Amino acid sequence: MQITDLKTEQKIPPLLRLGFRPFFLSGALFSVFAVTLWLLMYQGTISLSPLGGGYWWHIHEMIFGFGGAIIAGFLLTAVQNWTGARGAQGNTLLALWLLWLAGRILLIVPELLGEKLSSLIDLAFLPTVAFVLAKPIIAIKQYRNLFFVPLLALFTLANAEMHLALYYPTSFNIAFAGYAGVLLVTFLMSVMAGRVAPMFTANGTKTPKVTPLPWLDKAANGSLAIAMFSLLLQPVIGFSGRFFGVLLIIAGILQTIRWLRWRPWLTLNVPLLWSLHTAMKFICFGLLLLGLSYLLPEVPSKHIWHLLTIGGMGGLILAMIARVSLGHTGRPLTPPKSMSIAFILISLAALVRTFGPWGLPEKTLLFIDISSGLWIGAFAIFIVGYAPMLISVRKDGRPG
Repeated sequence: MQITDLKTEQKIPPLLRLGFRPFFLSGALFSVFAVTLWLLMYQGTISLSPLGGGYWWHIHEMIFGFGGAIIAGFLLTAVQNWTGARGAQGNTLLALWLLWLAGRILLIVPELLGEKLSSLIDLAFLPTVAFVLAKPIIAIKQYRNLFFVPLLALFTLANAEMHLALYYPTSFNIAFAGYAGVLLVTFLMSVMAGRVAPMFTANGTKTPKVTPLPWLDKAANGSLAIAMFSLLLQPVIGFSGRFFGVLLIIAGILQTIRWLRWRPWLTLNVPLLWSLHTAMKFICFGLLLLGLSYLLPEVPSKHIWHLLTIGGMGGLILAMIARVSLGHTGRPLTPPKSMSIAFILISLAALVRTFGPWGLPEKTLLFIDISSGLWIGAFAIFIVGYAPMLISVRKDGRPG
């Protein structure tokens, strides 16, 4: 569909023609940079004072910096498919990207503008994306997809709580706010996987599409949402580890049932599919084990969270940006062969980071080094393989 005149399109640099281009590439580059910087700070190799200190900065930037960029790129691209209206491009897209970049720079060197102004600039990004996203949806009254606007508002609230924890530490807790952000991303991934995984699996394996069970989708996503709200509302209602743990186990069981219905065993010969299903398996297993960690003190929850953040969040992001980037640059859905290695590396990174320090706590730094190297390798492979696609015109000559 020729949504825009091709002559007008050709005046726009390819990198600014659709949201996935700058945000997928910048998000991947930033994840490599952020993990490397965190590793150097953790080892004591460099002395740096980012906003909130190294621990706060690492949690915040992997969730709201890296995760926020990928979510923005995905939604700003998907809205074009939903509405038939041209997605953000040109100067509008450049302004959004510069706002995201300003947040990343200011949180590393907050002394440039001061801590509070740096926080406000970082907090402005997601609401601005929500505004740009909502305009075409409201214009054609496609209210079903407005679901993502309040989700971005909740993501902003979790981000605000992380910042407020720096200024009002007796009222807000860094860990609860950060984990609320993780569960929000997990919830978003669960919703999107429910929409696309059965269709992708059917198309990629030439098999019938699984009939959806609306009650199962609602129960799987709803239990995740309740768990997320129990963290987000912690400053008001407090926190019950037992209640939270039981909720996560219920969510994990429901996610596992849903995942098995999608027949992941059919996808083993299709990298873009088995990578997606592997990430969903990390979410299923991660929720179950994380739930147990809040019931059994022997299970270290601080390590188990990485099953969700690295294996689930990192794995699904890598699988989805590899697929979306091909489709929206007019290429066949056949990724570079090296991406299979990247998908394996991200899974290994999650396993090493989770189970290494649990089994051999005295070797924690070594396992963090290995896991970080595997993450960097996975996203470096994506950058090398996909950067040329993301900065050049579509293969088929169409807009986008």
